[in-house]
Amino acid sequence: MDTLTGAIERITFYNEENGYTVLKLLPDQLRLDAAARDGTVTVVGSMPELGTGESVEFMGQWVNDSRYGLQFRAEVVKPVPPSTLTGIINYLSSGIVRGIGPRTAEKIVNHFGLETLNILDNEPHRIQEVPEVKTTLLNQLVEAWKNNQVVRQTMIFLQGYGISSRMAVRIHDTYGTDTVRIVKEDPYQLADDVFGIGFLRADTIAQSMGVEKDARIRLRAGLHYALNKLATDGHTYAPRQTLFATTCELLQVETSDEIAARLSALLDMQVFQGDLYSDRLVSPDGEVIEAIYLPLYYHAERGASERLRALVNSPSSLTAVWRETNWPKFLATLAKKNNVDLTRQQQGAVQAALTSKVSVLTGGPGTGKTTTLQMVINALAAEKRRFLLASPTGRAAKRLSEATGWAASTIHRMLGWMPGGGFEHDEDSPLDADMVIVDETSMLDLVLFNSLLKAIRPESHVLLVGDVDQLPSVGAGNVLRDVIDSGVAHVTRLKTIFRQSEDSVIVENAHRVNQGEMPYLQNTSSDFFFFGEEDPQRAADLVVDIVQNRIPNKFGYDPLDQVQVIAPMYRGPIGVNALNERLQKALNGSARQAEKKLGGRLFRAGDKVMQVRNNYDKDVFNGDIGRINAIDFESSSLEVIIDGRYIDYDWSETDDLTHAYCISTHRSQGGEYPVVVLPLMTQHYMMLQRNLVYTAITRAREVVVLVGTHRAVAIAVQNNKVAERYSGLIARLLRG
Repeated sequence: MDTLTGAIERITFYNEENGYTVLKLLPDQLRLDAAARDGTVTVVGSMPELGTGESVEFMGQWVNDSRYGLQFRAEVVKPVPPSTLTGIINYLSSGIVRGIGPRTAEKIVNHFGLETLNILDNEPHRIQEVPEVKTTLLNQLVEAWKNNQVVRQTMIFLQGYGISSRMAVRIHDTYGTDTVRIVKEDPYQLADDVFGIGFLRADTIAQSMGVEKDARIRLRAGLHYALNKLATDGHTYAPRQTLFATTCELLQVETSDEIAARLSALLDMQVFQGDLYSDRLVSPDGEVIEAIYLPLYYHAERGASERLRALVNSPSSLTAVWRETNWPKFLATLAKKNNVDLTRQQQGAVQAALTSKVSVLTGGPGTGKTTTLQMVINALAAEKRRFLLASPTGRAAKRLSEATGWAASTIHRMLGWMPGGGFEHDEDSPLDADMVIVDETSMLDLVLFNSLLKAIRPESHVLLVGDVDQLPSVGAGNVLRDVIDSGVAHVTRLKTIFRQSEDSVIVENAHRVNQGEMPYLQNTSSDFFFFGEEDPQRAADLVVDIVQNRIPNKFGYDPLDQVQVIAPMYRGPIGVNALNERLQKALNGSARQAEKKLGGRLFRAGDKVMQVRNNYDKDVFNGDIGRINAIDFESSSLEVIIDGRYIDYDWSETDDLTHAYCISTHRSQGGEYPVVVLPLMTQHYMMLQRNLVYTAITRAREVVVLVGTHRAVAIAVQNNKVAERYSGLIARLLRG
């Protein structure tokens, strides 16, 4: 490779995502055929963020660009101390310390000459010798010089392994001066400690550092990666052999006896050290399973089962209130007073909630869950008993509050989440309530369920409300189904359908799908429509046209605020990713809007976006949808409006946001939209499941539009094979 050294005259372009830079260099040795009129040459390549005035050594090669002429394409970048007095003055005044400009830098260099940088490196206390410069300014220079050198060398080290400058800053913020040591010792630690770096990126770094595919450090990390990957699919544990097979598949190593023996030894060592947990479970059909857990899920599962059992067997604070109650008379009076009719099932559910320590109310749309819940609340309110209402997400909590007329919150807010400090309410500070009511419990994952149970007083009641036939939680576990199947709770499954007008078929079609029957697709109703299209690209065109033109023109709905596209898969021409790009262009494609590309995604003012993880500092939660109000290039931030609140996101925080013109079915849980547009194509075959279509349809309040093929709908309706989740909660509840 060729070598080029010189001082940076100016930075023409810098991409913070990947470090790609175009800069003008004043070379130490002039090359006339590459130099511009001012004597500079162009250098391009991925590199650390450099500053004007810095002296740099580049290694790479000269290339002749068809548009820009002769350029130096750098592959290795090494900042070097400037070797001239002018170079040192330029560097010190380049902004390394605010307040040190050319005149102050010149005073420092006049005093120390060419030894200036050596003094800063090795005898920084001597900088106080410089006359006519404020002591505070000189102290700032010493500190900035020390920090700058450490950070710069760290950045060079990290970017040498393909880490973007943006991610390198995040890593350095996590580890500080220990960054190089930690990454060299165990690059896989990055996946555990640094948000935004998963195992795959850490593995790429490790392999670029020479770590072999079957190295002990990689196999060890692979076991954790496999368990985390299984957790993202909903599993709380993995059977031993399943864990080994998944690890080998993910690491792309041969599943030989030797590898199995090494994995087994590594696993046993990690179990011995407490990094992983092993337990023997007996499934409902009598099979004995050796279950391997990450600590988080092991403690959550054991804690939830023990606490739920203890709660069921504890005395009730409501026993005295309804001890002598004539229930038929009480329930008839309650219904009459509230001007409602209650079926026998609903009456039983109200009685169960008031008399059973733990009860479950489940059923599909339109079966009267809200009415039943309202009667429970009214009975408690009449006796001045304290109750709390909560849901897993902000959207679901808002719907619960609107439906009942009582204040509701997210479970996290109810438990008093303290960023970095866990929950305010736990065993030592339980919730002050005779009954805690949780809606949309199908979304409740194991870890949050355990935290909830920690905060329930032994004498309190718990009522879990939800539709068990919807998709299970995004997080690990199968809480609602496990509680129902275990028999520890009193369960009421409402079946009678109430909510449906004569020309509406949304509710009826939802129940037909749930029962394995084809929905009515004849387009004879006022709220359920089917548009047939075999070709995925044309189907995507049709989805865009329906959202942008047909629905607004026919019904008057706003395509951004009132229409939600829900797709079964992320990939493909009619998947979430492609439809987001298409819909962004159609609904918010104005070139006059401010825009910024971050993490490979184009964010534009006016974009519809969704928060994809809980952020308690900002008081925004997974599933919250908003609009980008402004992009501030000076402060490197986005301003997003969510539920009327203006929330700032630094560009480094935009991993928390995703475009929401189209969302996945899992992401739609807990939400309700006036209009849902659902593409169903045979290309989605891997995700064509009954509960997925059922969940998407039940998100619509007023209109559903299906786009795709009858065959795809039929495949989904007939596929009632719900992906099995490894969950030990039911086994633990059954064994008592």
